[in-house]
Amino acid sequence: MFCLSELEDTVRVSPDLLNLPLEDAIKLVLQNLFLDKVLSIGLCVSIYDIRSVEGGSVLPGDVAAITYKVCFRIVVFRPFVGEVIAAKFKESDSNGLRCDLTLGFFEDIYVPAPFIPRPNRCEPDPYNRNQMRWVWIYKGVEYIIDDSCQINFRVENISYPHVPFERAEDAKPFAPMVVTGTLDDDGLGLVSWWEGSSEINLEEDDDNT
Repeated sequence: MFCLSELEDTVRVSPDLLNLPLEDAIKLVLQNLFLDKVLSIGLCVSIYDIRSVEGGSVLPGDVAAITYKVCFRIVVFRPFVGEVIAAKFKESDSNGLRCDLTLGFFEDIYVPAPFIPRPNRCEPDPYNRNQMRWVWIYKGVEYIIDDSCQINFRVENISYPHVPFERAEDAKPFAPMVVTGTLDDDGLGLVSWWEGSSEINLEEDDDNT
């Protein structure tokens, strides 16, 4: 889910940062440039370290900053297809579920309706008029997916949508990286589903001994 990636970039350090140690100043600039940004390698969540710094020159026509060539490593959120990840339910509608990571730094995780365990149904949420909720039905017992749930999902796809040229005023915020997941397999879905199942299986094993 997380990996270290090494990058190289040309960094402009403004005079107001020159009172700091050089690496601290460069790290601040790198954080502004990369932190919470989606790159081709994934979502940058942290500047891990600075490997090397070269230069320190003022470019012609750019007297407002000193330029350095920096080699550095970043921590990247880059899930892989087939990986099982823990997330927290965020919202749902007739199209499926939306979740965010339990650490809270990424929320563009979607579970489309076909990837919710069946049989199921989608119904108005009696506690939230603006939202629908999903119910999984298993052996006559109904399991509700709501905002109190921690969910295990398996990654089915990671996409990097192109930035649209035009967007409607009421459009949702653009997501530069989208993770599509499934709950439709053993051990996936609400953690509470499987905790209860383990207790039942243990009781059955005791009865058989």
